[in-house]
Amino acid sequence: MPSPLRLAAIDLGSNSFRLEIGVISHGAFERTEYLKESVRQGAGMDSERNLTPQAMQSGWDCLARFGERLAGFKSSQVRAVATQTLREARNRDVFLARAVKILGFPIDVISGREEARLIYKGVSHLLAPSDERRLVVDIGGRSTELILGQNQQPRVMESFRVGSIAWSTRYFPEGLWRRKSFDTAEIAAKAVLDGALQAYHPGNWDIAYGSAGTVSAVSEALVAGGWSDGLVTMQGLDWLKELLIETGQAEGSKIPGLREDRKAIIAGGLAVTRALFQLLGIESLSPTSGGLRHGLLCQMQGSRESASDLRSKTVERLAHKFNIDRAHGSRVGKVATQLFMQIAGDQALDTWDESNRSVRKLRWAAELHEIGSHISHSDYHKHGAYILQNADAMGFSLDELQRLSLLVLGHRGKLRKIEADLALDDFRAQLMALRIAVILCHARRDPRADCISIAQNKGVVKVHCDASWASDFPQSAYLLREEILAWQKTGWPMEFLEL
Repeated sequence: MPSPLRLAAIDLGSNSFRLEIGVISHGAFERTEYLKESVRQGAGMDSERNLTPQAMQSGWDCLARFGERLAGFKSSQVRAVATQTLREARNRDVFLARAVKILGFPIDVISGREEARLIYKGVSHLLAPSDERRLVVDIGGRSTELILGQNQQPRVMESFRVGSIAWSTRYFPEGLWRRKSFDTAEIAAKAVLDGALQAYHPGNWDIAYGSAGTVSAVSEALVAGGWSDGLVTMQGLDWLKELLIETGQAEGSKIPGLREDRKAIIAGGLAVTRALFQLLGIESLSPTSGGLRHGLLCQMQGSRESASDLRSKTVERLAHKFNIDRAHGSRVGKVATQLFMQIAGDQALDTWDESNRSVRKLRWAAELHEIGSHISHSDYHKHGAYILQNADAMGFSLDELQRLSLLVLGHRGKLRKIEADLALDDFRAQLMALRIAVILCHARRDPRADCISIAQNKGVVKVHCDASWASDFPQSAYLLREEILAWQKTGWPMEFLEL
């Protein structure tokens, strides 16, 4: 009898790092181990939005312990994501470069809306099937996600830069709980969340659920105080606020039901919770155990194709929104894929899984390479890169969007603007294939691709073409020779050979 499939999800949150491990049994996930550490990395950013050395070291130490526990897992069995703190941190690449080596698995920094989508997926998975219109609230350390949905389907998703750590640090310095501080913090939270009022109006949902640490911490304090059986209400929030003000400060306080690791950030989280209740007219909030890591596990249980399908649908949506010539994008993608596999050669066969991911990204970049054309004809590649860099694209991590953005930016024009990224073999091969494919398809019709071949030998890429092709398509041949000259100015030269 085969061993059950093991899966692990890691959530690098602003307050805590969490690791959930389990097995798939009879089609369902069963937890076997859960680890949580209050790293509080969201409190470790300086005035320049850089993670401090102490904050980075704390994160690395935690991931080293997680990595030890994940020994023996395959990459397909583990998914790790980071949220708002690493979305904001200017030096996140420094942290991530070492973090990935320590953990032993890739770490994706996901967008706010992608985080919201995964949160809803995790929450809905652990709720009973229902046609009720749901509002899901997730108050994290540095961001708050709001999602409207029904059953398993999220419909409206948004992320706001307001959270328990950020608000505690800003409005409750030194852990002092003052009435004036609460009033100021609630007003400030409403100012940030005010844009949610129209989409998340009480008429658009039937019942509200709360995910993540803040709602759980508030609920546990209310239960311990005898205010509820777990349901969060405005009356309970009023009582807890008065209790904190009466207590005066976090240090040395003894609030029944409030864990030690929550004391320093409870005031900020409570202020944000109260602001949401007042702004959205929430009467009660039901805590739920589902969250981001459960959404990751749900997605991992599905096939790889399903994750790819989600990103493909996102590409289709962007193409439709920006009125892209879909036929031309598909044409360029087909040619670019053929060229990429020739450049990669035997290496692609040896590492097909990685190459397959590279091919998908290349095709998506090809399909979207003209996304900026309705802004500018001459500089559409620059505008396209900006759009992709800042798009809310479901299913994509920020690193994946960065790769698509660089490919679109570099698919035409001088190579100097992306010279630093050319050192990456995979990216360089993708870009070569895309640039040549755009040239061959410049007339917006299928090229005679059988007359062109490309190969790499000892770091030199050689482009071969039939002499008859160069004669029949002089403009394409001219553009291809110009492309060869452009690469000759880099450290990765090309050669053009007519046979």
